[in-house]
Formats: sequence, structure tokens, C-alpha cells
Amino acid sequence: MNGSLAWGAFVLDPILAPLIGPVAAGWLTIIVALLAVLATALALWRGLRGAWWRGLALLLIALALAGPGLQRGMARPLSDIVLLVDDRSASQSLPGRAAASDAALAQIEDQLARWPDTEIRRITVGDSEDGTLLGATLSRAIAAEPANRLAGTIVISDGLSHDAGSMPVTAPAPVHFLQTGTPEDWDRRIVIDEAPRFALIDKPTTIRLHIADEGALPPAVAGPLTLTARLDGEVIASVAVTPGTQVELPVTLKTAGPNVVLISVDTQAGELTGLNNQAALTINAVRDRLRVLLVSGEPNPGERTWRNLLKSDANIDLIHFTILRPPEKFDGVPVDELALIAFPTRELFMERIEDFDLIIFDRYRMRGILLPEYYDNIRRYVENGGAVLVSAGPEFAGVDSIARSELGPILPARPTGRVIATPQLPRLTEAGRRHPVTAGLPGAPPEDGTPSEDSWGRWLRMIETSPAPDSTVAMVGEDDQPLLMLRRQGEGRVALIASDQIWLWGRGFEGGGPQLDLMRRVAHWSMKEPELEEEALELRGLPGQQIEVTRRSLRETVGPVSLTGPQGQTAEITLQQSGPGQFTGRFTAPEPGLYTVRQDDLARSIAVGPAAPREFDRTVANAADMAGLTENSGGSIQRLSDGIPDLRRVAAGRPTEGRGAAGRWIGLIARDAETVTGLSRRPLLPGWAWLCLIGGVMLAGWLVEGRRRA
Repeated sequence: MNGSLAWGAFVLDPILAPLIGPVAAGWLTIIVALLAVLATALALWRGLRGAWWRGLALLLIALALAGPGLQRGMARPLSDIVLLVDDRSASQSLPGRAAASDAALAQIEDQLARWPDTEIRRITVGDSEDGTLLGATLSRAIAAEPANRLAGTIVISDGLSHDAGSMPVTAPAPVHFLQTGTPEDWDRRIVIDEAPRFALIDKPTTIRLHIADEGALPPAVAGPLTLTARLDGEVIASVAVTPGTQVELPVTLKTAGPNVVLISVDTQAGELTGLNNQAALTINAVRDRLRVLLVSGEPNPGERTWRNLLKSDANIDLIHFTILRPPEKFDGVPVDELALIAFPTRELFMERIEDFDLIIFDRYRMRGILLPEYYDNIRRYVENGGAVLVSAGPEFAGVDSIARSELGPILPARPTGRVIATPQLPRLTEAGRRHPVTAGLPGAPPEDGTPSEDSWGRWLRMIETSPAPDSTVAMVGEDDQPLLMLRRQGEGRVALIASDQIWLWGRGFEGGGPQLDLMRRVAHWSMKEPELEEEALELRGLPGQQIEVTRRSLRETVGPVSLTGPQGQTAEITLQQSGPGQFTGRFTAPEPGLYTVRQDDLARSIAVGPAAPREFDRTVANAADMAGLTENSGGSIQRLSDGIPDLRRVAAGRPTEGRGAAGRWIGLIARDAETVTGLSRRPLLPGWAWLCLIGGVMLAGWLVEGRRRA
């Protein structure tokens, strides 16, 4: 900084302050001055000659005690500060905006560099998770600078701020907004008005939305549009919409768990961007209270186990029937005297069978209660998407086994007729270690079957069966006899537990075992819970726009999966085995958007960031958020499409914008601020001069008084 400024001032510094303190010295000086005034007044009242001289001497003594002096300060001028705010958010990457910003920045910095005593504070506004935080950035930048040095603020942006509530109301210097974009810009976007976070499986849910057109819309692109909804890459709905009119889009989800619905309209020529012509919604599909029918053929220890398990789940509605009095039982008791409920066979297995998500047969045998057409209807129910679970006892090996009914062809295995009544240690098969129903069960015996201290207890009985070729044998007993078998039949599922001894685990026999875990997994696999699907794709988003792909399969190896990005680009992801039946791989997404992963007939989608990033939610440049600040601070709003304005230095209170011969200009205030660099002080008179002056006045008073006496 060039130059310095000297200034002076008259100051008082009591000479007794070092001895008695500044406060006491000040009061002593005042007391002496008051005594001088009182003594002079008393002398005048009595008419004494020389009173004025004596009073003046006392006042000089008080003044000398006050220590008068001259103070001289040195000051230097301070430079003016100009804030230059550069918006580099994603919306500034739209055509023409970055080039306009670069040109304006270069010209403004060049002009300011030629101004003396001027500092530039350049502040860049980038992207954040919450969008463009222009308001917060301006508030911090303005508050960080001294108001007496701030010459002005120049903001180069499209004005699309996502924190308008944080925008400062005013500023101590003018704020000029240089707006990028052109008056001819226009854009179209999808606005989601209402969307559910959860939906029931197989029940239609509604998404409410509208198409918003902003900017100078060309007449050629006005009119109805076709809006398309896709789920995992497949079109699930297509409707005609008119921009500005709210539409209701019905969507029916078939798969439990997160479902990504991509809604899009075609991009028209001339739009600023097509990213906001699509919106991705994640809707979690859930079941509406699972309905389970449990039919126990006779009272048995495992019956209570199944009932307790199903009743403990608040999301399950259980209907339980136990056959206490089969038709062949003749005890002579009249029917009207029995306190029993008749088994509503036709209503359950013909009229309302589709209401159930799972039917469990617990030690059930054919006793003439269910007619052959009922079993045939159960088979069709499974093939159409239903589920049946059979917990078999010795009756399964007999002549009245349900395996000999019309239900038999869809069961995972058929009995050989032999009941193995020796203790059996359940073990997982190779497929069972990979299948989600049995994988990771606590305490599972090792592959060689050697029991350990914390391994499972034995079961005392099992039924010998011959599994179907397409069944998955997850657990076996001694001599590799199938114990737990799972089978897909048509659209449905069938599970068979070839033993009625699972309740021993719950009683802790020989250490017990994971009874509840196994029963719950078998039941929920039958009801198609996504977490228990043996052939499935799972996608998970990770920090840094990474996608983790998990492929569950009963196969020993799986090939790469194909990935399709938001712009139609494709890639392959190689999967590595991460556990029994699990293969994982990762992919770093180059941009936000919707990505779909496929392998065979499996497909899943995931949204990396929003399908339309918040920066592209609104794209037409708008100065509305900046209008209040520029007006209250005395600044202006200028369009860069009309040219880059020149800079002028103006005095405070003068206009800060205008048009001259060279074009438009904006003004920055010349502050002329300064700071003190040093102080010097010297006494008004030296001590000997005060003594001479006081002594001379006292001598004059004495002479005047002595003349009177003469």
C-alpha cells in the first residue's frame, strides 16, 4: 500500500498516574482545579487584590498535573475488496454458459488488475449433495470482509440456487448479478407431485405427476406427449399427457423389496437438457399380511411348534385346523353334542384357496375329508403361484399318504414306504450350503459330517423318500437320505421336510439346533421372500457412485453380468465368489442416473444419485432468487447475452449502474479506508517551563498585592 497520513490531537496524561494510578491522578487534578475556582471566588468576594493571579496559578498547577500533550498518528490507506463469485455448478455446464462465464471473468479480472489499491476475492460455487448453495456462499463471503473496505460483489451465475432462504437480505456494498443463459432457452421436466414409498404386491398404486415446460417454448413442440414407466427395463405403463396437467400413473409391483420405477418422456430438439426428462422412484413392495393355512392331521409335538412360529409373526394371519375326529372314528357320540368346528373343506380349498399365501400340511393323511378334486385344485393353486409346505411323519410313508393324491406329482419327493426309526444327524448338502434357506445356519456340521460340541442335535425319525430330479435337496440325514427338499412348480413353490422331529431342536435335545431359523426360512422361501431367493440379483449403492452387484445362485460358477447405463451405454461386470452361493462385483458409475443389470432372465435396476440430478431440476436461468439482494444493496442484474458490462469506480451514494457511450457499466464504491500504523506523543511544555510559568504568575500576583499595600 502506498503513502501514509499524519494527524495530531491534544491529549491529557496525568503525570501522577504512575505513582497513584490513573483514576486517583485524575480525581486529584479535578480537586486542585475546584480548589482554584473556590479560592478565587472567595478572594473576589472579600475584595482581595491579586485574586485573579492566585487563581490562575492554581489552575496552571492543575493543568500541569493533567499532563497535557500533543499526540501524532501515522495512518496508511487500505485497499478496496471486490468479491467475485463464480458459479461452477453442474447447471453451468449447459451449452454456452461456461464460455460466457469464462469470458466475463477474464474481462473483469483484467480491469480490476489495473485498478490501484484493489484486491479480488474469487469464490467458486460448486455442486453439493443439496444442490447449488449460492445463498450460503454469499452470506459467508460478505460477512467475512470488513464493511468499510468492501467495494462490491459481482456474481456470475445462472441464478439457480437451492438455498434461497439463506440468501442475504442486503449488503454493505452493491451486489451485481451477471446472468448466464439466453432469453431463448427452454426446457421440459418431469415433476413428481406425489409418490408412495411403499406399495402392496399385486395391488395397483398411484404416482401423481405433471410435465412442466419452462422458458421460451417453441410452438412446434407444444401438445400432448407420451409418458412411459419402466420397471427393471420393462415397460409397465404408457400414457398420454399434456404439459401442465397433473396425471395419475397406475403401477402394479410384482416383486417384494425395492423396485425402481423409471418414468420418462422423449427429449425434444432444442431442450437445454434431457436429464430432467426422466425421474427414478424407489418403491418398496410389501405383502399385505401373509395368510397361512395350517392343517394338522392329528395332534403331535411339532404342531405347537408350527403354531407358535406362525403366531409370533405379527405380519401373518394364521388359520389352523387340527383333525381331532376323523370320519372313520365311530364312538357313538351324536354330532350335535360335539364341541367341534366342522372342517370347511369346500370353502377353504375351492372357494377361497387363492386368499392364502401358504398352505402347510402337518402330518396330514388322506382320510376322506378332502375330495380328489380338492387336491387337484391345490395343485393348480401351486402352479399359479401358491405355496405348499409338507411336514411329514410316518403317515407320509403309508398307503394314505398325500403323495398318492393328485397333489403327489408336484411334491419334491415321493416316499419309498420305509420309515427310518434310528437317530439321524441333519447335515447340509453342497446345494444346502449355497441355498439361502439353509446357508449360514448356526451350528451346521462341517462337510465331513463330524459332530462337534456346538453342532446340531439328532432327530429320532425320518421318512425315506425318492426326490424328484428338479428338486433341491438342502439337508440330508444318515446315508445321505434326503431330509429337506425344495422345489419350484410352475409359478409356485413346494417344500418337504421328511421328518416330524424338528421339535426336538426346540426342546434342546442333544444341544438342539436352529429350529426357528430353519422353519421361518422354509416358510418365507415358500412365500417368495426376496432375501431367500436362490437365483437372484441384488444391487447396492456405495459411496463414490459405486454399484455393488451380488448374484445368488446354486451353481458353482456364474458368468459376468451385463450393465446398461442411463445413456444406453453397456458394460460387463465380472463376479467373484464371496461366499457359498454368492458372487459379487463392483462398478463405478461414470455419471448419475438409472443403471440396469441383467443376467439370463434376471434383471434389477438401481438409481445412482437422482435420475435427474437436482442441478438439472430447473435449468432455465432465472434471477428471481437474486433480485432482493441486488435491489437492497444498490446493485443491478445484467444479462451476459447482452454483453459484458464495464467497471467503474463511484463514490458512495452515487448510481452504480448505467449506460455510456461505450455501453453498459456497473459501479464499485471507492472506499478510501485507512488504518493507523503508529502513534507518537510529546508534552505540551517541558517541566521547567511549567515551573517558570506558574512561578511567574504567582510573582505577578504578589507584586499586584504588594503595590496595593504600598
